[in-house]
Amino acid sequence: MLWIFWIILIPLIILTATVLFNSLFGPFLKRRHELKFHPRVSVLIPARNEEKNIATCLDHLLAQDYDSFEIIVLDDQSEDRTATIVSKYSRDHARITLISGQILPPGWTGKNWACHQLAQVAAGQIIIFTDADTQHGHAAIMNSLGWMQKYQLDMLSAFPQQITKTFSEKLIVPVIDFFVYGLLPLWTTYYFKSAAFAAANGQWIVFKKTVYEQIGGHQSVKNEIVEDVELNRQAKRQGFKTLTLAGTKTVFCRMYHSAGEVWHGFTKNFYGLTGHRGRVFLLIELLLLGCCVLPYGLLLLNPQSFLLWIILSLNLLIRAVLAVRFKHPLIISVVLHPFAILYAAVIGMNSFYQFHWGYFQWKDRKIQFR
Repeated sequence: MLWIFWIILIPLIILTATVLFNSLFGPFLKRRHELKFHPRVSVLIPARNEEKNIATCLDHLLAQDYDSFEIIVLDDQSEDRTATIVSKYSRDHARITLISGQILPPGWTGKNWACHQLAQVAAGQIIIFTDADTQHGHAAIMNSLGWMQKYQLDMLSAFPQQITKTFSEKLIVPVIDFFVYGLLPLWTTYYFKSAAFAAANGQWIVFKKTVYEQIGGHQSVKNEIVEDVELNRQAKRQGFKTLTLAGTKTVFCRMYHSAGEVWHGFTKNFYGLTGHRGRVFLLIELLLLGCCVLPYGLLLLNPQSFLLWIILSLNLLIRAVLAVRFKHPLIISVVLHPFAILYAAVIGMNSFYQFHWGYFQWKDRKIQFR
């Protein structure tokens, strides 16, 4: 059985090292760099049935410590008060504009079509895509521009700090950060030109508008579910400079509000994070189950193994570091770690199955593949 422990321990050491590297030395959006110039910025928000979130989002954006920007909200065929709320804001604040989305054409996903329409009317040299359910620290725009200028970036993205309230959110949503900060040293998105090191989050994506247009914008990824990562791949393939940061303490989001939303939302996204590459996806599934779930079962068979206790300690260390650095619920993340990974793996297999079955269901729209 000793060989099994070593097979588990080696990749787990790599996971631990990656988490520690990102936590200690990773790029964080909260860090401010001096601006050499102040370009015009367009903040673009697709909104479909977001009456519960849109006002908070707009309030946070209006409080930015940057002056030269506009906010454009696209009402994507909403059936609630989203348009009414944004219309009132636009009357009170000159920098806010509301536009009505056109009917979804064949071959597009809803969000990609909404973002495409928004980009067509954006006047800024810099365009920022963000979601209606995001919240923003006052320095979000300023800091993004600072990073763009210091590192001469063409595209920047940030993973938000996740807000979780229900038990299912607290259990599963932090696993996303486990994947992100455990499998990818963030600086590789800058220093490695290969599209294999692409990463992005659609809740905060910043482009030079000319670059966005050169890579084909959202039209080039019009039927992609994980369009943010695909846009980053497009930029890298064409030789543009990109960087993906941790948005902790700067950009915030409550992605889901119930166990059902967690299930369906992650079903939509998990498989796409690997570019719908089956072998890569299954390898990651096996890696996570082998490193983070199997050891707890082996403990029943060999509770005196020193190597096994090292393996378990590394698992707990990873989740504790992530919880502290990226603001996860500490007790649930550490104590229920193997259950969270197991449940996430089940959602991942459902994502794999649903993709090959032909469609996802999300926000009352069927996303068709076949």
